[in-house]
Amino acid sequence: MFAVPPGTYHQGGERDGRAHEDSHEQSGERKGRVMAATERRRPPIEDDGSVHDVLIIGGGPSGSACAYWLADAGWDVVVVEKKHFPRNKTCGDGLTPRSVRQLADMGLEATMTGAHRFDGLRSCAYGMTMDLPWPDHPAFPSYGYVITRHDLDQLVSERAAKAGATVWEGAEAVEPLWAEGADGGVSSDRAGEAGGPGADGSLPPCVGAVIRDIDGGTTLEIKARYVVVADGANSRFGRALGTNRDRSFPMGMALRGYYRSPRHDDAFIESHLDIRDGSGKVVPGYGWIFPLGDGRVNVGVGLLSVEGRWKGVNTSHLMEHFVKAAPKYWELSEAGSCGAPTGGKLPMGLSVAPRMGPTTLLVGDASGAINPFNGEGIAYGYETGRLAAFCLGRALSGEGSDALADYPVRLEEAYGLYYRVARDFVRMISNPDVMRACVQTGMHSKSIMGWLLRIMANLLRPEEVGPAEAAYKAMATIARSVQKV
Repeated sequence: MFAVPPGTYHQGGERDGRAHEDSHEQSGERKGRVMAATERRRPPIEDDGSVHDVLIIGGGPSGSACAYWLADAGWDVVVVEKKHFPRNKTCGDGLTPRSVRQLADMGLEATMTGAHRFDGLRSCAYGMTMDLPWPDHPAFPSYGYVITRHDLDQLVSERAAKAGATVWEGAEAVEPLWAEGADGGVSSDRAGEAGGPGADGSLPPCVGAVIRDIDGGTTLEIKARYVVVADGANSRFGRALGTNRDRSFPMGMALRGYYRSPRHDDAFIESHLDIRDGSGKVVPGYGWIFPLGDGRVNVGVGLLSVEGRWKGVNTSHLMEHFVKAAPKYWELSEAGSCGAPTGGKLPMGLSVAPRMGPTTLLVGDASGAINPFNGEGIAYGYETGRLAAFCLGRALSGEGSDALADYPVRLEEAYGLYYRVARDFVRMISNPDVMRACVQTGMHSKSIMGWLLRIMANLLRPEEVGPAEAAYKAMATIARSVQKV
């Protein structure tokens, strides 16, 4: 049995099984605001001696989505998640139409009734403001949601468990189990020897992991035919296998906090394209204010690094300056802060490799799948997790490692050119003078900003060549020619 294929999303193509109303049994009734379950039955962390079909390291967006699609197709899946749900996660908390599409396909949109729904993006820069509704699209909805990862990740994890996946919380993947050869033996003693790409540039054969039960203090070896690495941007497990980030690719650095605001239920999320340091100098990045609908707003700043250009920038000070300079209608203040801000790095543009081995796939932030155009990671976690599930379903159905070798090919088809264009765009706007000229030009034209929203949110229409599609094609042509030089 195959997991349902995700299609080629960067062009927004149609496919069978498009977004639909929730027809699945939900993992629990939720009325009003999405609430974390106070009591849930957690399966015991134990080795029953079996070799599972798939072991997934990490229960965030990519890991849980992969688990859902595999379990829904009938495969034996185990997910190990270091934390207990619900748990906090540094994030902007915004779900674009791409994310909503994936949640709907997993039968989860009906559980979002308590999340704050928004209609588009308010773009602010150099004293100008423009409201941009989400564009119409044949495959994606024209709305998004804002919901904390505290709530969202638990919803998707529970959905995977309801589909049949075994989810172990408070379980840490300590180190890989390496394949020993044809006799089927395994070992965790050869990390220094086995870790690292093979001669063909792929990951070494991994057949499971040493798992530590954090609460119980015990360790055990869990074996599987295939392993999915979904442990996030820092990906300790991926590094143990030999992955590396290409430092020539853009890297993001983000900091976010929650503030009380009377405008917590605004119909638009807000993005600021001219964030400034203490001296008033514009830095390469953006600020955001995303309304949560519960009395709070998510406020953050993101820096884009090209060749280390944001080294020396104090993100905490940048956050303080942004909060002070935020539009008065938000009424942000230190007194309204809900706690200290938290931050993290954002590996972008498929910057991490290798992403495939004969028994292993990388997904989501662990593969550096964040969109360089806008810093969005959740949608691409869901999509790459689903794409990995499709390839693994083929492998488990008899195609073996040949099906896994198709995974990077499908990633390239879905995101390769789009991310190359995005990387070139980020390099261009990292020059403050270029950034200022682009933003000031765009902010005088709602049509131009609408085109940019369609491009940067990856909502291009496959069958229609409008201005946004024409602009993207011109950018893609340049990106192709640069690649050939």
